Amino acid sequence: MNISIDEVLTRHDFLPIGEQNPKIKQIKGILSNSKPNPHKLFVAEGIWILKMCEQFSTPVDSLILCPEHIRTAEAAALADSLAARAGELYTVSAKTFEKISERGQPDGLLALAKLPSHNLSEFKPPKNAVILVLDGIEIPGNVGTMLRMADGAGLDGVFICNRKARLTHPKLIKGSQGAILSVPVFEFESVAKCRAWLKEHGFVVYLADTRAERYYYDEPFGVKTALVMGSERYGITREWYDGEYRMIAIPMLGKCDSLNVGVAATVLCYDASMKNKMR
Repeated sequence: MNISIDEVLTRHDFLPIGEQNPKIKQIKGILSNSKPNPHKLFVAEGIWILKMCEQFSTPVDSLILCPEHIRTAEAAALADSLAARAGELYTVSAKTFEKISERGQPDGLLALAKLPSHNLSEFKPPKNAVILVLDGIEIPGNVGTMLRMADGAGLDGVFICNRKARLTHPKLIKGSQGAILSVPVFEFESVAKCRAWLKEHGFVVYLADTRAERYYYDEPFGVKTALVMGSERYGITREWYDGEYRMIAIPMLGKCDSLNVGVAATVLCYDASMKNKMR
């Protein structure tokens, strides 16, 4: 559909606002990760991520346009589509938009969107399922990287225990490259509840532990698989070792004693997924 930004502004009821408006302050608070965020809103800026929001029907709380930065018919058409379902519509000046933009050449499109909500009771993993369990991961970028990997490796879901990083953190959103919208993510109140769910649904729990005597490539997998990755500083929480589990390791052939948690998760998850899903 060919449409100009002037037509978009005519078709929808946009409210002009300035830098001191509460909505702009809310966006800044989310970007700085410094304010409460009870509705789990995240900042989606630019054509690429907003197209993903359209693809996955992500709820849009607010749409902010900067007409001066919208230069293409593609951007105008996307603005029109988003405006039709956004809760609130605003326009801002180039100066104000540049204060909240994290891009060198902004597209003039920014939204506050809501993270997907998944119901655990409706989650029915297949017999060859592979789930990644993140236990106490502290660095938002690492969580985002592993979500992106989970999408690429075809994992069935990501479970989070002992959450240390907000899922709406800008570095997590950026690192996930949209996978926060495509991969089912479930948070658990405790390790005990996560372990109980995995046991009830027939998963074999694998702990990534450098002390393991068995390397990952020697493990045939082929069963419902839950791979547990621990905190960057402290490793896997002690509670995981109180139940049934198997330990696997990645051989370290150089001088370092371990890999970055995101790299380690990639090695293990791809191996498990290929063995489970390519048979």
